[in-house]
Amino acid sequence: MTERNNSAWSPSSREIERQSSRRAINRKQVLIAAVSSLLVLGTLALVLVTSPGWTTVKSTFFDVEYGKEVFPTVIKGLWINLQLTFIGGAAIGLIALGLALLRTTKSPTLTPFRFLATAYVDIFRGAPLILIILLVGFGVPALGLKGISSNVIFLGTVAVVLTYSAYVAEVIRSGILSIHPSQRAAARSLGLSSGQTMRFVVLPQAIRRVVPPLLNDFVSLLKDTGLVSILGVTDAVRAAQINASRTFNYTPYVVAAILFLLITIPMTRYTDRAIRQRTNAQSAEGAI
Repeated sequence: MTERNNSAWSPSSREIERQSSRRAINRKQVLIAAVSSLLVLGTLALVLVTSPGWTTVKSTFFDVEYGKEVFPTVIKGLWINLQLTFIGGAAIGLIALGLALLRTTKSPTLTPFRFLATAYVDIFRGAPLILIILLVGFGVPALGLKGISSNVIFLGTVAVVLTYSAYVAEVIRSGILSIHPSQRAAARSLGLSSGQTMRFVVLPQAIRRVVPPLLNDFVSLLKDTGLVSILGVTDAVRAAQINASRTFNYTPYVVAAILFLLITIPMTRYTDRAIRQRTNAQSAEGAI
């Protein structure tokens, strides 16, 4: 027992000195960063509150009492944004995966579908989302098709899904193309079919690689659901617009922006963490 304790590793005095030096450098850097941030932010705040129009801006955009009054209606509208995001996100994932698989397939029988998938991606990635929302929102009801709902929430969701499916499909396709051909060759040598190779070997690796950009698209999707308000959907943006138009006080817009930020900032930080972990993992693989 004594021999085991004696053989236990302990840092040398030189290593202890290095660790102490690194901690001192880190403390110095944190202090410098804190002082620098306080100076910059303090200067900006001082310029803002001492500007000639600050009183007007404060009463027009940052009226706390009016913000409390409109908060219930704005957060009720935000619930519609969240519903659109999650329902639309599920549909986008399925459609985008199908498009990515069609665009990467080399089967001769699927060539027409590959061309159609390419045309779909080119059209909906090239057209602005707001135009797609207007075209779908006003064009589909004008067709008078039976069985097609004219509900503005449904049509707005369809427009968002059509556009974002094209973007997400390209992200997934890039993940599939990043898998080395040797992975497919190894899977086929084990007796797996092309479909099994894609399902069990290629796709799991591809999806893991593109999780960070997919999270970025999800954050953008949440923000862009606010565009469906142009069809009359009473989401957070529309609720803020209605309240602001009654009093010509724009505090409701600030309330809506804060609510969106409370959701998107944590999601963005999580995305940054996922990107950092992925980068560290790739660096570790390269080191090996």
